[in-house]
Amino acid sequence: MASESKLQTPYTGPPFQEDKEGSETLVGEHPIVKDSDPPSRSDEFPEGGLAAWATVFGSFLIQFCGFGYSTSFGVYQDFYAQHYLTNQTTSAISWIGSLNAFLVTGVGLVSGSLYDRGYFYHLVIAGSLLQSFSLFMLSLSKPNQYYQIFLAQGLGSGIATGLMFVPSTAVIAHYFRRKRTLVLTFVASGSSLGATIHPIMLNNLLSGPLGFANAIRASAGLVSALLLIACLCMRTRLDPPTTTVNYTAAARKCIRDIPFILMIAGGFFFQIGLYYPMFFLQLDSIKHGISVTFSFYSLVILNVSNCAGRVTSGFIAAYTGVPNLTIVATISCGVLNLGLIGLRNLADVVVLGVLYGYFAGLYIGVWVPLMANLTPDLSELGARMGICFFMSGFGTLIGTPISGALLTSNYTWWIPSLFSGVIALVGSMMYIIMRLMLSDGRSKKRHSSRLEVLESHP
Repeated sequence: MASESKLQTPYTGPPFQEDKEGSETLVGEHPIVKDSDPPSRSDEFPEGGLAAWATVFGSFLIQFCGFGYSTSFGVYQDFYAQHYLTNQTTSAISWIGSLNAFLVTGVGLVSGSLYDRGYFYHLVIAGSLLQSFSLFMLSLSKPNQYYQIFLAQGLGSGIATGLMFVPSTAVIAHYFRRKRTLVLTFVASGSSLGATIHPIMLNNLLSGPLGFANAIRASAGLVSALLLIACLCMRTRLDPPTTTVNYTAAARKCIRDIPFILMIAGGFFFQIGLYYPMFFLQLDSIKHGISVTFSFYSLVILNVSNCAGRVTSGFIAAYTGVPNLTIVATISCGVLNLGLIGLRNLADVVVLGVLYGYFAGLYIGVWVPLMANLTPDLSELGARMGICFFMSGFGTLIGTPISGALLTSNYTWWIPSLFSGVIALVGSMMYIIMRLMLSDGRSKKRHSSRLEVLESHP
């Protein structure tokens, strides 16, 4: 997700660094930047106006139809396992959703670079067309034809969302400076709202008289209409930058940056367990005898709480510091994954859904600010974000398929819950080691400064 223009988007919200001075803030999973734009960019920001708010609305709709749709895969996981792909293992079905989620960020390496070169409209229009085409092709897939669903939903829709994800957030920097935090918070809420609305719609359509094909066509029609509106609304205002980020040079620096490597390792391990409840909570509820009607809303409960976590993460991090909040969030998610072993009744689903959704939202909210915290040269932030998203994203790719394989056709729920919880805690340990190294580094720096002062004043 490297995009130099993203780096040129200052935030004015609550700081997240512990020193609070010159620190950046966050907006969900979206890019953050310094407090001032480079001289080569226009210093005049409209801070509003018809074109600006139309672009914001378009960005919101793209998040709603893109990332919001991807994180609704738990509905499909349940439906495919019980009705439509009964000849496939739970693990094989999980590969569809995990590939889709991985491509959302993985394709950002390409889309961010193309955005820097001025291909905003090409990316957004191509992504919208591909998303619409993929969903309508999904409606044509036949029962137990795994490859058709995998290509349409896993590959096609994943690439489409990845093409749109970076440009739709980066373009906000063309219009806002002072209000950017507030505006990007609104844009980020599009994915959370999508992850709430899409499960309700899909569950009711798939379990109704329409059947799979017509249900998906109705969903695809809604998504297509909203993406068309988004494409008509969004407009760029500034010229693309004359130079782009050097990924090779940034990658070489990352290899020598041990805390940053530990953060990537922590993200990789933690994300292996992160999506387990998001994919399997609804199926888990149904298999434990909880009413189907209520189980359909288990993901809604989780995603509403997730939205609350994202929104409040910036305010909490201003007091705790980003590394500390990351550790708390990851440990909590790991423990709650272990808690899924004891899921038995409706109350368990509500409590676990609310708590897990909130702490997962905190993690998602502070992950990008943590990258900035560990980036000494913010001109390389976009490149480092792209590298970190891509490498850590492999955890998302393999996590739920492994959990599905451990679940087996007998639905032995305690095994994948134990695995997801332990692997998430391994990720949190990486973050703890990273935090200790940062503290040790700061302590040595302060000690060195004191020695310099003493030597200069004998």
